[in-house]
Amino acid sequence: VVREKDFIAVLHRYPDVAEAARTKIKARFKLPEQKVNNKNIFDHLQKNAPAGETVSEAGDVDKGKSAAAKKITAKYFNHYVAHAPIEPHTAVVKIEGSKATAWASTQTPFRAQVEVARALGFAEENVRFITPFVGGGFGGKSRNQQLVEAAKLARLTGKPVQVAWSREEEFFFDTFRPAAVIAIDAGLDSSNKIHFWNYRNYFAGSRSSKPFYAIPHFKVISHGRWRGGTRVHPFGTGAWRGPGSNTNVFAMESHTDMLAEAAGMDPLSFRLHNLQDKRMQRVLKAAADRFGRSFSKLPGGKGYGIACTDYLGTYVATMAEVKVNEKTGEVRVLRVVCAQDTGEIINPEGIRMQIEGCINMGLGYVFSEEIHFNGGEVLDKNFDTYEISPFSRTPKIETVLVDNPEMPPQGCGEPAITTMGGVIANAVYDACGARMFTLPMTPERIRESLLASGSQG
Repeated sequence: VVREKDFIAVLHRYPDVAEAARTKIKARFKLPEQKVNNKNIFDHLQKNAPAGETVSEAGDVDKGKSAAAKKITAKYFNHYVAHAPIEPHTAVVKIEGSKATAWASTQTPFRAQVEVARALGFAEENVRFITPFVGGGFGGKSRNQQLVEAAKLARLTGKPVQVAWSREEEFFFDTFRPAAVIAIDAGLDSSNKIHFWNYRNYFAGSRSSKPFYAIPHFKVISHGRWRGGTRVHPFGTGAWRGPGSNTNVFAMESHTDMLAEAAGMDPLSFRLHNLQDKRMQRVLKAAADRFGRSFSKLPGGKGYGIACTDYLGTYVATMAEVKVNEKTGEVRVLRVVCAQDTGEIINPEGIRMQIEGCINMGLGYVFSEEIHFNGGEVLDKNFDTYEISPFSRTPKIETVLVDNPEMPPQGCGEPAITTMGGVIANAVYDACGARMFTLPMTPERIRESLLASGSQG
């Protein structure tokens, strides 16, 4: 048993013995008042959000609104999402005299080296850091709590120490993708061009929130960021693959489809009608050519969806085909086509693998991933209640790499995941007329939307 002030640990040669001993420790602590939960979190966020910061703007939104022929207003919501890596946070530290060797599952080895040196009082050059393959990180293994603990314990015991989080600890100690709200007020002119776009973002972050369609009057305001502590959120939030963009693209491209319906146009023609960016036009057309399906006015009953984005310089256009069981609310994704312009292509197979991984992981936050909580208590402790996307959900995936040798290589590890919320939500609406405003779109929420829309599902 090792104790240094309020830092207490039980160590043993065998992990199961150490865990059995740990359960004997009695801890007394005060819990904060339980004011928020999954049902009221969105009201809580909007009521307690900081003043907004203007991210981008053009023209005069009020003037554009007054001149618009048709207007659409809606709010979009997403719940907290865990990183849930298959390999939990793990670290080993060994000290030999004034030098240390550390092994850790981390996305930030250089920062981790500094943290170990600081924890031990060593010079940085006296800490050797070895990075094994990381069994999933997605932004969650950028902090190194387990590594600092292992370093302290190695110093206190004089022996090599491994710290490995249990699955329950993984859900408790890690940060989450923040719950967020997006409010959009937008409208069309008489020629079915988007005339104004008023966008308010509550806690999703501003990444990918600037419109890429040709809109004369727009304003994007951000209230709070995706990274933060517990001033408003009941627990810490942080980077989650494609920080901010997953929520923003879901809202923006869902709203774009609603405008297309108001215009009486199919979603592909409407997007091309409102695009002046030649690069985005090329990517969208490349996706449409591979998809090889004709889109209809919404809802067309075909189950086809589209979503596009500009993710930090990488352009993405995704199309999907789904089938919805209106009795159960279950959705089967049949096919996903993703076209991506990531600048000059250096390693095409690497890009394809990243796109495929993004699509598979994205299906998790689309359909099932949601942290259940009451106040600061996380109710999900393992994968029996928190469901990541299973292999059985994997659709047929087709990638289209749009080479752009005039531009230096851009990022490709995150862009394709950001369109998954929007493309599936739009495909579901086309299939059955259920417009999904909340992620994840569970079967229960889809059935509720079907009932609200008057469907007999």
